[in-house]
Amino acid sequence: MLRTDLDHAMHPREGSPAVRWRVSDGLVGYEEAVAEMEHQVALIAEGKADELVWLVEHPPLYTAGTSADSKDLIEPERFPVFATGRGGEYTYHGPGQRVAYVMLDLKRRRQDVRAYVAALEEVVIRTLDSMNVKGERREDRVGVWVRRPEKPVLPDGTMSEDKIAALGIRLRRWVSFHGLSINVDPDLSHFTGIVPCGISAYGVTSLVDLGLPVMMADVDMRLREAFEDVFGPTVNEG
Repeated sequence: MLRTDLDHAMHPREGSPAVRWRVSDGLVGYEEAVAEMEHQVALIAEGKADELVWLVEHPPLYTAGTSADSKDLIEPERFPVFATGRGGEYTYHGPGQRVAYVMLDLKRRRQDVRAYVAALEEVVIRTLDSMNVKGERREDRVGVWVRRPEKPVLPDGTMSEDKIAALGIRLRRWVSFHGLSINVDPDLSHFTGIVPCGISAYGVTSLVDLGLPVMMADVDMRLREAFEDVFGPTVNEG
């Protein structure tokens, strides 16, 4: 069930323009995406552009966050590996995964990094909830998780859980970039080349793996609705 409160809301101050909403077709190269984020973040920080959410899919690749441990890169030759300034460890991006790059000016909202991360998690949880998937936070693990009672219990006797969404952010002059990814229908075998986010005890899942043959456009619509609940209005770019 969706929350009825807005404990995690980070709406902008009154009178702020709507967040631009951009969706790219096809696969966007990672270096191209980072360059565009750098450009947009600079414009937003200088007050020359409105905030932006940019939805993309990438070709298969691994990224290393600022806490990445080289031993967690199991197959370094499998896909290109990109060092990135976001927080976190190794993660995978590829076709069938919706990546949302979120470029918001927290000076217009709430200058609280923990609250911002919680708000992004809330967007994912609400998106999943609209498809009858219960996503959950874990205090000791970043991202959004789903319980898998049909799988064998873990060695410590607890229920199996799989990660369905990853988060990794960076701030510059209180403008955010990088963001979140939701596994819609990626090739889950591609995750085996790394220890995702440095966590080996748990698996990775997707909406299709959970039995939901959804289209990316449907996920995008639900993601946008959840984003507006938490962060306020959006407008199609251009």
